[in-house]
Amino acid sequence: MSQRIDRLRQAMPTDVDALLIIKPDNRTYISGFTGSNAYLLVGREVALLLTDFRYIEQASAECPYFVVRDYAPVFLDSLKQALADANISTLAFESDFVTFSTYHELKEKLGVALVPTTGLVEKLRQVKDAGEVENMQQAALIAEAALAEVLPMVKPGVSEKSVALSLEFALRRRGAEKLPFEIIAASGPRSSLPHGRASERLIERGDFLTLDFGAVYNGYCCDMTRTFIVGAKATPEQERVYNTVLAAQEQALAALRPGLIGRDFDKVARDVITAQGYGERFGHGLGHGVGRAVHEGPGAGSKSEDLFSPGMVITVEPGIYLPGWGGVRIEDMVLVTETGYRNFNTFPKELTTLG
Repeated sequence: MSQRIDRLRQAMPTDVDALLIIKPDNRTYISGFTGSNAYLLVGREVALLLTDFRYIEQASAECPYFVVRDYAPVFLDSLKQALADANISTLAFESDFVTFSTYHELKEKLGVALVPTTGLVEKLRQVKDAGEVENMQQAALIAEAALAEVLPMVKPGVSEKSVALSLEFALRRRGAEKLPFEIIAASGPRSSLPHGRASERLIERGDFLTLDFGAVYNGYCCDMTRTFIVGAKATPEQERVYNTVLAAQEQALAALRPGLIGRDFDKVARDVITAQGYGERFGHGLGHGVGRAVHEGPGAGSKSEDLFSPGMVITVEPGIYLPGWGGVRIEDMVLVTETGYRNFNTFPKELTTLG
């Protein structure tokens, strides 16, 4: 944590004295605090955590590089005093998270110059250290083991919701602290919904079934997707769509390396899908960063100017979605390395029939 504090200090604009951190994922990343209520004040010479009575003991144990202080009775009064004690006259804040009303309250009561900033901590979070990578690998192992456990139950007549509930139970039983997002389980024509929540629909013979899910381990997420055929051999059109998506992912992975720009990475997969006539039915970006949040930087969409660096973790998830017919998405989570990438996922990707 001390290295993260130092990196943040180096990244802070030279015209500010300190940064107020409120966003939960940023707070945990910088301090190690896992409770639900705290504020960080990080300056050139100060690292202060303000919380309430419920979390004083916890924060003191979790945050050895921070001075922990009870902000009772009024948070803004305590913050104002802390700013005065540290001779802070210019305070940066997370403008993409602080509400308009909170900003005006800070402006009115603190008596310091406020400087809006975005992405200071998020930028640091993009490059993972060895411990973060290990947590994400463990999350991926949990996810794949849970999927393998649940697939034998999938057959015609089983509901999407039953599959999703069984998968969630398997994830938690195998060590997931929680789920990073609600499981996507979409079958048949509903598989054309990129974020189709599990419904009471009964899976039918010949349906595609798309499962998009993840696990959280030690605060870090994984994210993966597989699409299957249920109860029958795939039709020629199903095979064509599936193999197009798989080829798009494989070619994108082959191109992945440090120095690649997000939009160029997206274009590799998009060109494969477009060449087969499905370009307009791939309506989202190729991927996104993953870490403490399941969606974070860097971006890997058609507009992304983010430059990939070793230590970044991204998803690679091309898809084709045909309303009224169905859809396919295949997603792996990968680590950008010095020479290319390392895949967190080993679960098979060839088109498989279940049930």
